[in-house]
Amino acid sequence: MNKPVILVVEDDAPVRNLMSTTLKTHDYKYLTAPTGRDAIMMASSHNPDVVFLDLGLPDMDGIEIIRQIRSWSNMPIIVISARSEDDDKITALDAGADDYLTKPFSVEELLARLRVTIRRLSMMNTDSNNDSSIYTNGSLKIDYPVGCAFLNGEELKLTPIEFKLLCLLAKNTGKVLTHTYITQNIWGRSWDNDIASLRVFMVTLRKKLEPTAGSPEFIQTHVGIGYRMLKIE
Repeated sequence: MNKPVILVVEDDAPVRNLMSTTLKTHDYKYLTAPTGRDAIMMASSHNPDVVFLDLGLPDMDGIEIIRQIRSWSNMPIIVISARSEDDDKITALDAGADDYLTKPFSVEELLARLRVTIRRLSMMNTDSNNDSSIYTNGSLKIDYPVGCAFLNGEELKLTPIEFKLLCLLAKNTGKVLTHTYITQNIWGRSWDNDIASLRVFMVTLRKKLEPTAGSPEFIQTHVGIGYRMLKIE
């Protein structure tokens, strides 16, 4: 795919300039927005391929921006924030963010996250072209070509990473997938913070998939090892 257009949403001018210069140096096209209002306007009018989003904007919280964008688009949103608590990450990911990078960050990691997101977009497009079946497991149904999942006939509102996680587990029903295997398939790498992000994504996915917290019906945790999709008889 061609170099994507990146929307940088950041009110801190030095950080915004650093990100813009980094993208320009590596031949990416980019747009910038210093406020939430500008971000929503540019996201809707320019339809960027990827959004880098700071949560602490002067006019509105970044979580609200995520929710608004998710009401009409699945464009990848990578949060870049000084908020480092798990609760903040879970809130952002549950709202629909695809990745979470904590400030301060290195430009190398910023570019790595972007490359992985672009690869994931390409893989998802390839998968949608190659997959031609529907997965059914109890009340769970996954329509691979359409890119949707349903529980008891109701569509699940999943982020792109949540959907990819669900598909990976579904295609390996009954098998225990290790943290390393999952992160390598989802992010193309297996760093410590990727495994931490995986745990957060599993929390958000389970909230949407499992009817009773603490009593898994579909996804079983193997502590210290990984996860397994259970076969519903």
